Amino acid sequence: MSDTLKDRLIAKAIEEGFIAARLCRPDAVPHVAERLNAFLEAGYHGQMSWMAERVAWRADPSALWPEARSILMLAESYAPERDPMERLDWRDRGVVSVYAQNRDYHDLVKKRLKRVARWLIEEAGGEVKVFVDTAPVPEKALGQAAGLGWQGKHTNLVSRDWGNWAFLGAIFTTLDLPPDMAERDHCGSCRACLDACPTNAFTGPYQLDARRCISYLTIEHKGPVDEALRPHMGNRIYGCDDCLAVCPWNKFAVAARELRYAPRPELEAPHLRDLAALDDATFRAMFSGSPIKRIGRDRFVRNVLYAIGNSGDAALCDVAASLVDDPDATVADAARWARERLGS
Repeated sequence: MSDTLKDRLIAKAIEEGFIAARLCRPDAVPHVAERLNAFLEAGYHGQMSWMAERVAWRADPSALWPEARSILMLAESYAPERDPMERLDWRDRGVVSVYAQNRDYHDLVKKRLKRVARWLIEEAGGEVKVFVDTAPVPEKALGQAAGLGWQGKHTNLVSRDWGNWAFLGAIFTTLDLPPDMAERDHCGSCRACLDACPTNAFTGPYQLDARRCISYLTIEHKGPVDEALRPHMGNRIYGCDDCLAVCPWNKFAVAARELRYAPRPELEAPHLRDLAALDDATFRAMFSGSPIKRIGRDRFVRNVLYAIGNSGDAALCDVAASLVDDPDATVADAARWARERLGS
């Protein structure tokens, strides 16, 4: 295929709302297998058993769909207007990760990907498959291979053009399109992301022990969190943005074009007291269409109670006390811990 089709494809992607789009081959990331196996052997994936499944696909995109000849990697900005770390000092409020303060990005990005993929089929034929973070696809490694950016020391993709506030999507195609050059690492001696981690989850540059990561603990981890880690979670009740927020390349961040990524007012700085009172029905209603909904009321209220215990606000002691007999054992444990932390 000619560069003309490629240029028009990239232009279509930008027209649909993506901030960048680049191409690579499915076999462009041979290093992923070794890194993934080392990560799994160290047990860094914790309870994320799905990471140990279909390792052959996760380590080699060409095995996922052997007929694919090209992969279009796309980035969509969700850059916040304010520094998300400002609210970490508002101890009676909860902090929700920037990406989860409104609609679920999976749905929004996938619809955009499908429109670009449909256009490609109409223009040039072939077959396509689209992926957004839910299939065994090494998006970040492919993003670097395609030249979107590089995997920074915090393991997320970073770009000199738009920082690190971006969702990634992939379009696999049977069309043979000219690949772009891979991006090289531009982290240099900077270690801002490593030093910012509240729980010291990085075992070294480019190495993350997810079992200590607050994003993992608040979203993926089931049951009680290690008591030694709870105080370091602060008021973060869903995810953590610290390592992303301090990256100096964010000075080039591109504003999010999708209005449905803008924070819902009730999630910008929600009161912990109100969140702790949620039952299953009110939780589901409040977080309909939100990625938060998938963790369920019990895990969410567990996180809220850890934040209450870290608040130092004795006025919240009654909230913790009201949940010490919660039907969910993990919630009850978190409530007892929070009450003890507040000195009752």
